[in-house]
Amino acid sequence: MKKIIIAAGTGFLGQVLVNYFKKEYTEIVVLTRGTDQIKDKVKYVHWDAKTLTGWENELENADVLINLAGKSVDCRYTDENKKEILASRVDSTAVLNIAVLSCANPPKHWLNSSTATIYRHSEDKQMTEENGEIGDDFSMNVAKTWEQTFFEVPTKNTLKTALRTSIVLGKKGGAFIPLKRLAQFGLGGKQGKGSQFVSWIHELDMVRAIEFILQEKLTGVINVVSLKPIKNEQFMKQLRKAIGMPIGLPTPLFLLRLGAKMIGTEPELVLKSRNVIPDRLLQKGFRFKYDTIEKTFNDLVS
Repeated sequence: MKKIIIAAGTGFLGQVLVNYFKKEYTEIVVLTRGTDQIKDKVKYVHWDAKTLTGWENELENADVLINLAGKSVDCRYTDENKKEILASRVDSTAVLNIAVLSCANPPKHWLNSSTATIYRHSEDKQMTEENGEIGDDFSMNVAKTWEQTFFEVPTKNTLKTALRTSIVLGKKGGAFIPLKRLAQFGLGGKQGKGSQFVSWIHELDMVRAIEFILQEKLTGVINVVSLKPIKNEQFMKQLRKAIGMPIGLPTPLFLLRLGAKMIGTEPELVLKSRNVIPDRLLQKGFRFKYDTIEKTFNDLVS
């Protein structure tokens, strides 16, 4: 019998994890803001991600706990949204620390979401876990506080790993769907200068990396990103090639800022250069199935 808990597991990434780990875990529990139910042999348990209301009992005897909770950053950074982005990450992590410590038999390994956005904008240096330079703006400070909340509470019977994830590309969710739609309308050219790096990962490699981390019992911070970052201009070019669209109008900076405001998001999401390397995974021998953007896009459009 093996048991896995996925907190906030009803979204795109959560369902990718659920579907992948069904073959390995006999009991899967998803903590959700929705109602209690059992669906497709998965147990959904209500939680508010802030307080202990009984859901914490599900953590007993779990092999793995994965926390994905956090408001989407695909929004305008108003004061209200900033507050919610930070609180949703810190509150859920803090209450899980309390829950884990309250268990008689706590989860053996806890993986908490983090983000590769914790590193500064970089077109000049590749960021590894050891030598990556952490910056100082809203997004990076959220990431720092998030990880601090996670690691500051010792859990001697539970291993802890923070997953510094990049853009996850999947067939049914994440960034790929809107990017593909843009390219199909002939708007898949470079965004801004196009020189900013994109760190990405195929959805299958993301869950394979998580499985590898669990098998190897890796702790601390791990960059869960693709083998090699690619510049935005080349990233969009490969996407156009994969869908067979020869036209790709570029989006200059002023239009990108205007468009982001119109659709209620921030230009940072495509303009920041995330030049991140999965150094610890590579050192331990992890091998990517989708190690190039060409393989990734060809699979996703097939």
